[in-house]
Amino acid sequence: MATLDQAPPAKPQVDTNLSLADLKAALSAGWGDFRSIPQYGLFFGGIYVLTGLALGYLALVGGYTSLLIPATAGFPLVAPFVAVGLYEASRRREAGQPLSWRNVLGALKGHGDDQILSMGVIVFVAFGFWMIVAHAVVAIFMNEAGAGSESLAFLTTQTGLTMLGVGSAIGAVMAFAFYAMTVISLPLLVDRKVSFLTAIIASFAVVRENLFVMLVWAFAIAALLFIAMIPAFLGLLVALPVLGHATWHLYRRAIS
Repeated sequence: MATLDQAPPAKPQVDTNLSLADLKAALSAGWGDFRSIPQYGLFFGGIYVLTGLALGYLALVGGYTSLLIPATAGFPLVAPFVAVGLYEASRRREAGQPLSWRNVLGALKGHGDDQILSMGVIVFVAFGFWMIVAHAVVAIFMNEAGAGSESLAFLTTQTGLTMLGVGSAIGAVMAFAFYAMTVISLPLLVDRKVSFLTAIIASFAVVRENLFVMLVWAFAIAALLFIAMIPAFLGLLVALPVLGHATWHLYRRAIS
């Protein structure tokens, strides 16, 4: 029970009037954060790049070329959790608070509870579930195709293209559900002492009440990350931190 000096946290209030101008302003602010404090963005972006290269190497060397595409497609699912430190950097810069590696890297601890780490578990379980589903889709179509389906050339066949279409449709639904759950919840957990369930509910509410704008933002994130991954993931050094900082500023416009 809360005491007089320990009032329960205020319930997050959702803005129902987000516009495309808010997205533009968030991106501009995100770019400004990246230019002002690039060391944090390059650090987290670098982790993402190295992890992506490692996954690609293991998939190719280990003979799992058929899983290279779903692994690459599902990789952005973990981006919100990787960006927690970027949210903290943007929060501190906005509030005029001192910035250091200790407080940015310590953002995963949250407010002395396990709420952000609990969200992290959900993030990585979701990625694992996506890989299981992707593996099942690949196995079904490869079994139908028979010999020779283990090579990347299989993807140019009619069966391979059908597999990509089915996998993309399933992946799009899963990715959007995951996006709706995390786009606001993780910045909210960095900013306020609330439970991860409260944060998830608020995130879904923002997406529901501003569906068109949040769909545009989801498409922008997916498109920019996809383009950034084409040159051996190296574009993520800039794209990931800018989007991470921008998501913080969008959160600030979406929740009061």
